[in-house]
Amino acid sequence: MKDGANMRKIIHVDMDAFFASVEQRENPQYRGKPIVVGGDPYGRGVVATCSYEARQFGIHSAMPAKRAHQLCPQAIFVRPRMKLYKEISLELMDIFYFYTNLVEPLSVDEAYLDVTDNKKNMKSATLIAKEMKSVIHRRLRLTASAGVSYNKFIAKLASGYQKPDGLTVVTPAQAMAFIDRMPVRKFAGIGQVTEKQLKDLGIHKGVELREWSLQQLVELLGKRGEILYHQIRGEDNRQVNPKRVRKSIGKETTLNEDIGVRSEMIPILEELAQQVATYLQDKQLVARVLVLKMKFHDFKQITRRLTLPTPIHTSSQIMKYILFMLERMNLEGKQVRLLGMSVANLTDNEPHIKQLSLFEEEDEMMHTQIEDRDV
Repeated sequence: MKDGANMRKIIHVDMDAFFASVEQRENPQYRGKPIVVGGDPYGRGVVATCSYEARQFGIHSAMPAKRAHQLCPQAIFVRPRMKLYKEISLELMDIFYFYTNLVEPLSVDEAYLDVTDNKKNMKSATLIAKEMKSVIHRRLRLTASAGVSYNKFIAKLASGYQKPDGLTVVTPAQAMAFIDRMPVRKFAGIGQVTEKQLKDLGIHKGVELREWSLQQLVELLGKRGEILYHQIRGEDNRQVNPKRVRKSIGKETTLNEDIGVRSEMIPILEELAQQVATYLQDKQLVARVLVLKMKFHDFKQITRRLTLPTPIHTSSQIMKYILFMLERMNLEGKQVRLLGMSVANLTDNEPHIKQLSLFEEEDEMMHTQIEDRDV
């Protein structure tokens, strides 16, 4: 652990129930009421996010909207307005850049900031975080929670510690005690399955996780175990990266009715491909991996992953390989309730990347292997 003049000052800012809070801001009649942003409660959509009033009923992100309605029949369901959320996100990022150029956005409502050297020459990261929260509230009429510490891992833990509208500062002297009492589910990369696995071994909090050796954690969790070994000791050397590129981008849709005919799937997949391609072109990225996802009426899910012979960035390129995968899937007797696709291994779109001719592409595709995964 570093100390003294070399100590970095990191702030992690996370907006509070962002989509739902925006809807409450735009519609005063929604304030103080359970708001669910997502799909149709009488259909097959899912919850994108919900207000804190709705969370009191057990509603959470990714829950089927129908289940959310059962838990809270009086909840107000609204459809997401991504264009509006993105516009507000740009205003949020402008506030961040007023303090530092070292801003690493993680999503439309979340970012890391390195304010060790900042534009306002403020010595205290805590005072910067307080001022920033005040500016966000005044300009956007929304609340944010912030965590302040000497590395990214602890700053992110801290931002979620006192939500909503919280500010938590963790100094080097406080770090071990703070990590010790943190439930393991709060650590990045630990989902429900891993959490259960750890609890079965008697590991519930950071203090218990620290008792395990590096070798034990690697054997248990692989690469994630090595990262955790250092993080629970307060060690995280990752820099705030203003040029951070998303590792993947995906779009999916739950269908109003099950479909079992390929020809009916194609227009839906074309629309998803256009959305993915628009993102790639806006960010001037290309993708080298393509994933097709399907969920059936019995909720069984399959994915087909294709490592591409040449990078892609247009909807027509995406659809060419989607059709390639679709034609090789056995869908006889199966009814599809969800379609999705994603691209991964994203890199900058380099003008010199060789574009294959039609015949070269067909030859490459003949030797391309599809990776199957059934869940």
